Amino acid sequence: MVLTSLVFAFQDGISRHLAETYNTPMVVTIRYWFFAAFVVALSARHAGGLARVIRARRPGIQILRGLILAVEINVMVFAFTKLGLVEAHAIFAAYPLLVAALSGPVLGEFVGWRRWLAIAAGFAGMLVILQPGSGVFSPWSLIPVVSATLFALYNLLTRLANRTDSAATAFFYTGTVGALAMTPLGLWLWEPMAASDWVWMGALCLTGAGGHWLLIKALDLAEASVLQPFAYLQMVFGACVGLLAFNENLRPALVAGAVIIVAAGLFTWWRERRSA
Repeated sequence: MVLTSLVFAFQDGISRHLAETYNTPMVVTIRYWFFAAFVVALSARHAGGLARVIRARRPGIQILRGLILAVEINVMVFAFTKLGLVEAHAIFAAYPLLVAALSGPVLGEFVGWRRWLAIAAGFAGMLVILQPGSGVFSPWSLIPVVSATLFALYNLLTRLANRTDSAATAFFYTGTVGALAMTPLGLWLWEPMAASDWVWMGALCLTGAGGHWLLIKALDLAEASVLQPFAYLQMVFGACVGLLAFNENLRPALVAGAVIIVAAGLFTWWRERRSA
């Protein structure tokens, strides 16, 4: 899982590099084409083959979550180009708190007062980063907030779909629905790409498929709830890529807010594990 977070951080750095030169939907579309091919190849090797994996008891939810993830990826990559990796990841780290806050109305789960306090603390940490009403605040900072909200909805719909469908089915719809949704927009906004940038695009596709393969292997060895805290390492690795490759800066308020968000998220995870 640590290696998964590292690979995804590199993927984010490459995404930012390409999206600063070419439009975001085109970059995401090519990435989805490779991802969809990877998903189909993996599904074909599953017991029962593609025919069994495609059958979903809740196809509407599967399609919706695939569409939401495609939009979320576009929003987040755009955020990288406007804010950088450090700030975008620090704000995005609040998505587990949004999952906890929305799990009641969406999934009917009980959220106790301790977790509500942790959620409130996490949102306070987000305000520390955003600093609304100050000269530091940038409207672009709201973009990763939108991305975190979309990713939280995607996670909730995934948990809802997993009640009736297998993880293999959910994975198949994640890749194929996104590719089908992005292809018309990507082709419409197509731009000629330099030969050297195709090398970066190849690296983006490989890190995307490689990261998901590592994630699948991690989930084969441990429960998702056990692995969840390690996902915060993507923020750390992403910040390192932003600092070293793009000369980004660390604001004291950003560091303080990120620490509050991660601490609140880890406490929420601990309470969920304890309740379970």
